[in-house]
Amino acid sequence: MNDLRKPLWDSQKSRQLVKRIVVEGRLILQTPAHFGSGDEQGSLLPLVLDEVTGQPLLTGASLAGALRSYLWTLEQGYGKKQAAGGMTAKLFGGVRESDKGAQSSLIVDDAYGKNVQTELRDGVKISAASRTAEEDKLYTFMVWSAGVSFDLRFELLISQGKAEEEAELRQALANALNGLQNGQITLGARKHRGFGRVTIAEWRVREFDLQKPNDLIAWVREGGITPVPAGNISKDIFTLLKTTDIEDKRERFTMTANFALEDSVLIRADSTVADMAHLHSNGKPVVSGTSLAGVIRARAMKIAQTLKISQSKEQSKEWLDEMFGAYGENKDKNRTASRVTIEEREIEQGEIEKWVQSRVAIDRFTGGALDTALFNQQPHFGGMVQVNLELRQPKPREIALLLLVLKDLWTGDLPIGGESSVGRGRLRGQSAKLQFDGQEWVLSADKKGLKIEGDAASLEKYVKELSKEVSPV
Repeated sequence: MNDLRKPLWDSQKSRQLVKRIVVEGRLILQTPAHFGSGDEQGSLLPLVLDEVTGQPLLTGASLAGALRSYLWTLEQGYGKKQAAGGMTAKLFGGVRESDKGAQSSLIVDDAYGKNVQTELRDGVKISAASRTAEEDKLYTFMVWSAGVSFDLRFELLISQGKAEEEAELRQALANALNGLQNGQITLGARKHRGFGRVTIAEWRVREFDLQKPNDLIAWVREGGITPVPAGNISKDIFTLLKTTDIEDKRERFTMTANFALEDSVLIRADSTVADMAHLHSNGKPVVSGTSLAGVIRARAMKIAQTLKISQSKEQSKEWLDEMFGAYGENKDKNRTASRVTIEEREIEQGEIEKWVQSRVAIDRFTGGALDTALFNQQPHFGGMVQVNLELRQPKPREIALLLLVLKDLWTGDLPIGGESSVGRGRLRGQSAKLQFDGQEWVLSADKKGLKIEGDAASLEKYVKELSKEVSPV
């Protein structure tokens, strides 16, 4: 029988907190984001909402998971299974597989959206063989528009007798939150295809020393409402938390390339003035990461098969799946996430007037117009497009493959978007910056052709590595 005289709470077994560090920030979506509810309404994938207020909801669990994953890869590198030890475990607690893990030192609150606007995005699976839409593979999903903001709140708990750990906890928290600031943490679904890129407008930090009566009373009185003293508001989270960044152990190849649109581009979206129009987000024309990823993957597959990298098409597909992610209807097949991340980007400096073009389908037998086959389109004309791409844990042959795809984009041989057969989506390379393993290459177009700043021979080395994979013809 339990002893009723035994207290329900024992101070010696409590966390004995001596300090609370409250960090607040305003997160702003730079690209649309899909925080799914998990419920499908036919072919529509809806968003998660708070059941009481109806506001957009970014759960603390999702946010904490994204922060933990980012900090672990920053500390250990890509591809390492999370384990006990290190600053990640000290800040976020033990891993799920361990029964001896400590409790998290960080409290992450749910965040609610403001400036709410939604969009509908259509998705479709493209056949790799025909490059056309597969039957019954069209779906629609809702996204929060770029510009929607969320108020974030974190509490870092410091226990008595662990003052020596406070500096490491501050450093861990600052490095994790900086991933939100610099856009390297993406949230929600399809984050490898440009959705969920965020930034932080400002950080606010207030510390409560619970061993001081005034701070303890302030904490009890104010609770979740924490007015921040002047001087404790900044975009630099490292300054506010009085700490420094850690060494980045991630291995990644990055490409930032700028292109001019030769004519028009059409990534189809619904329109009120035409049968189909180019895709817009928050009122601005964009090139979606999903469209770019599909184009790049398809061309990479074509290059692999043309060079006979493997003995069969199935082997080539497996090789590309390892790079771009595996998917399919076979539930027994291991599905993997893409190691290639491609951002959604706005088209800049394009045509201001919204031209609508009328077209007609032609009967291939008679050569005349088909009855009731008149339609019109509203493509986007001209402007500049930036392609931002990152490949994690790259192999030399994979870098070479992306370089060959870049060449095709640069020369206009690889159009983007739809209706490439009528001349849409052709690009002309302007400049590009490539970075990997401490090296940097800058490519630029001039009157004499292509100018390369950096060790051009090292780029050729990657292509030679790819040639080693070529099978005899």
